[in-house]
Amino acid sequence: MGLTAGIIGLPNVGKSTIFNALCSGKAAAENYPFCTIEPNHGMVAVPDDRLSTIASFIQTGRVVPAFLELIDIAGLVKGASRGEGLGNQFLGHIKEVDAILHVVRLFDDPDVVHVDGAVNPESDIGIIETELILKDLDIAEKSLAKASKVKSQEKDQVLFLSALELIVSCLSSGIPIRKAGLSVEMFGSIQGLGFLTQKPVLLVANTGEDGQVNTAHIQKLADNLSGERAGYISLCGKIEAEIAELPENERVEYLLSLGIAESGLNALARAVYRLLGLETFFTINKKELHAWTVKAGSSAFTAAGVVHSDFQKGFICAEVYSVEDLVELGSEAAIRAAGKIRSEGRDYTVRDGDIILFRANP
Repeated sequence: MGLTAGIIGLPNVGKSTIFNALCSGKAAAENYPFCTIEPNHGMVAVPDDRLSTIASFIQTGRVVPAFLELIDIAGLVKGASRGEGLGNQFLGHIKEVDAILHVVRLFDDPDVVHVDGAVNPESDIGIIETELILKDLDIAEKSLAKASKVKSQEKDQVLFLSALELIVSCLSSGIPIRKAGLSVEMFGSIQGLGFLTQKPVLLVANTGEDGQVNTAHIQKLADNLSGERAGYISLCGKIEAEIAELPENERVEYLLSLGIAESGLNALARAVYRLLGLETFFTINKKELHAWTVKAGSSAFTAAGVVHSDFQKGFICAEVYSVEDLVELGSEAAIRAAGKIRSEGRDYTVRDGDIILFRANP
């Protein structure tokens, strides 16, 4: 679907380390500010046990998971909204993403300098949030001044003005747009302005290798995310980087030796998926089992276009069953014999976990 998440934070908090582990990339991760100048792009597979479940019942060729695009954006600093530390360039990169992964440093390491001299996650969060708010406030005030000159009482224009007035009021009080209480219609009216603080955000607490964190810090991190369009997860970027370097067949054993049930990056990928409001459906044939991504609430017609534009153009119906049906009955033939394969029209709302065969005219 082309949906992207941008990884941001202060310099030296572990953004590029986590990015490299997620994407098995080679973004520079040296110990100095602005190590990353141009954003690094990578694709990360979304872990989904249902793929192996489906493949255990239906013989197929390759297995293709769903993917998300991640962008490693250079470290922001205080004053970024005024252009400090190439701030305008970096904030511009954030404008292009669909969701924000805000990496916060909770680990102590004398060999990795903190940009402000000491680890203080509450302060670090405040710096980044303030810079995003200030940038949005500048955009909102200019947009409001311009929109106020338009003498129109049309519904869309009135809605747009009301949204901007509320946004300016909230931002001026230090409240990000995602917590401003805008209606769905208001959100729709401002989409073209590229506000930064309206984007959903996932705080990623980068811990030390012992995995121990100050519970007071955790609580404050959680409190900072009260409201919708936000989430929280903790992991150790250094450990995750070590895991990513191991062969696939050695990773589980290494995790168990550390007393870890699952890679933090697997949990992170799923958290981003949920944050963006995405769901997965599957298609399968002799050549390929494929997981596809759609926004929650998408129609079968939309899903058909995700697989191939020809399926959408010639759409006849979608034959649908679930992973649960497959587990219960053991084969597609048995599901069909039981009458559990449903023929759905173009307006059918795709459900997470649907297995779909699209019928289309050539």
